[in-house]
Amino acid sequence: MIRATSEEKELQIHNLNALHETHADVSQAALETLQQAAINHDNVFEQLIEAVKYCSLGQITDALFEVGGQYRQSM
Repeated sequence: MIRATSEEKELQIHNLNALHETHADVSQAALETLQQAAINHDNVFEQLIEAVKYCSLGQITDALFEVGGQYRQSM
């Protein structure tokens, strides 16, 4: 296993912040469209493909958790 260097970590954080800043105007709309598809039990694939153009994985995950909850395996 290879650990990321401090420079690599900082670059990833910078890239994530740049993504959020660059697409702030369209990301919320893409997430809301994705959430509506999930709520309506529609096929979310098309909305996922659109959302990944503007949103991070964390934003998409949070948006889906808001409308569908988080899976918890029964023990």
